[in-house]
Amino acid sequence: MTTAKAATARFAHPSAALNSGRDAGEQRFVTSAMARPLLSREDEADLARRWRDDRDEAALHALTEAHMRLVIAVAAKFKRYGLPFSDLIQEGNIGLMKAADRFEPERDVRFSTYVTWWIRSCIQDYVLRNWSIVRTGTTSAQKSLFFNLRRMRARIGDLDGASISPDNREQIARDLRVRERDVDTMAMRLGASDRSLNAPVGDGENSQWQDFLVDDSVAPEIEVMDRTDSERRSLWLGQAIDDLSPREQFIIRERRLTEDGSTLETLGQTLGISKERVRQIESAALSKLRSNLCAAVGDPYEAGLIPNA
Repeated sequence: MTTAKAATARFAHPSAALNSGRDAGEQRFVTSAMARPLLSREDEADLARRWRDDRDEAALHALTEAHMRLVIAVAAKFKRYGLPFSDLIQEGNIGLMKAADRFEPERDVRFSTYVTWWIRSCIQDYVLRNWSIVRTGTTSAQKSLFFNLRRMRARIGDLDGASISPDNREQIARDLRVRERDVDTMAMRLGASDRSLNAPVGDGENSQWQDFLVDDSVAPEIEVMDRTDSERRSLWLGQAIDDLSPREQFIIRERRLTEDGSTLETLGQTLGISKERVRQIESAALSKLRSNLCAAVGDPYEAGLIPNA
């Protein structure tokens, strides 16, 4: 396998101890990575060209190993989110491999500068996916809040739980260019941990949190009844309209059955009659409709054609 994906499979996880989660294994890997010599600008450009042009896996290996210390340094900044350090490093390795596959050595940019963005991006995405079972940040503004809110609260001395004072909330929203309500929502989200709906409400209690969830959706039987009634009313109204003359049907549909009803003047111009004549025809047509509906269904209130107050 000579593709970047294949190379990732071989080099993205250089220590089996990372997956075991043992501190000693992690420490050995970190020590080994930090001992790797740095590359000169010429050496990293040569290695990047050999990988890009010739798919030389040895060059890719040398390029990524020399920058493994960057992965560790960036991953260490995200340890406070409570995720395994080895997993953060592995995600950083993925960013390292992506950067190596996309790097253009002809541009006047050091690989270390370019790769840092990719490492941070992959680790941030991993944190957002795994910090909570609930999706936390989906927009760029929410991601900015997630990763900067704690830092900004510490800077202004506001670390008293999930609530934020109005002045501090306004300042944070202004600095991060987000809405104040988004600041409140994220603060509450960061201040609370995931809780199982099957967890008991209290010690010795048989009730679970899910027992107190409110279902705001319409009951199935009510939904079926409403749909049946709506179909029946549509049928009755259609039959009543069919008894009108073509001109009466046109006026009723244009005046009463469209979202933006036409004016009397507009219909008069369309039909070549005065707007007063249109009003008279409409009034007569409505009277016919009432008579036809009452003859078909009886009391319009009982039939549900007119909602009860």
